[in-house]
Amino acid sequence: MALTKKQLGDFEKQLSQWRSDLEEGQTENMHTMHEQEQNAFPDPTDQASMETDRNFELRIKDRERKLIKKIDQAMIRIRDEEFGMCESCGGDISIKRLQARPVTTLCIDCKTEQEQAERTRRD
Repeated sequence: MALTKKQLGDFEKQLSQWRSDLEEGQTENMHTMHEQEQNAFPDPTDQASMETDRNFELRIKDRERKLIKKIDQAMIRIRDEEFGMCESCGGDISIKRLQARPVTTLCIDCKTEQEQAERTRRD
């Protein structure tokens, strides 16, 4: 089941909006962090609390940065007419899966298999 041009256009629009929202949040967060750095906390506990919060925010922003990269890759797959195809088995990724996670590159069967293999390696 290949995706229609309308479906591809809808996904591209959704991905583009998602990317814009993430970038806007990244910019706002950097300004906030910069302002926080300029505030000196005489109390070591307050300083430690701010450092902990900042580290948490940085981890979130790093995850968002990685998500932006996945969004860019998904948009390239749309342009290359490869969006919605599983990179492992070459089959179609269900529309419901793409709606839930438009940056996915694996069909549900291949993703399940991958997760089971990862669990086996950890055990």
